[in-house]
Amino acid sequence: MKKVSLSGSSRENVGKKDAKAQRRAGNVPAVIYGGDKQVHVFISEIALKKVVYSPEVYQIELAIDGADTNVIIQDIQFHPVTDRIVHVDFLELIADKEVKIGLPVRTSGLSEGIKNGGRLAMNFRKINCQGLPSAFPEEVVLDITDLNIGDSIRVSSVDLKGLTLLHPENAVVVAVKRTRAAMSADAVEGEEGEEGEEGEEGEAAAAE
Repeated sequence: MKKVSLSGSSRENVGKKDAKAQRRAGNVPAVIYGGDKQVHVFISEIALKKVVYSPEVYQIELAIDGADTNVIIQDIQFHPVTDRIVHVDFLELIADKEVKIGLPVRTSGLSEGIKNGGRLAMNFRKINCQGLPSAFPEEVVLDITDLNIGDSIRVSSVDLKGLTLLHPENAVVVAVKRTRAAMSADAVEGEEGEEGEEGEEGEAAAAE
């Protein structure tokens, strides 16, 4: 996974009043769990936005009061009206303890089906996986070069060593679908073929 560093401070008081005060000061209340004990902290909202509003999945080195902890974002709460970040749950990463993470999916190559007028359909923007922290790549890259119209890549074809994929094996991750333009092109080709056949039949009859 990609890594980023954030810093914050521990919260001396835990409660709604303190949380509101932190938000007014431009901070986001948060909790770190998964280790020996839960730790309540607050992080700068501006710094946190750079991590939250990103398609990437980050391993965060979180510096709190001089101590560094490796974490990932496990849950985010947003304000229902303003969409501001109001609370974050961080999960502490422990080397020998498995975690569940959603990895971003990216495609590579130019599909034959797309060249012929097909449309790429991404059914999964992230693939949920489980494994040790060291086994997670930055992203899942799928080569779509050989996909024709109607072809797809299913979860069963995604190979991530050391990780368990948490989706049904037959679930379609990405597919090349037929578009109206491609259907129209097929129809035109069919009509031209029929006209050619009729022409050949007419020539044969004239020769007789």
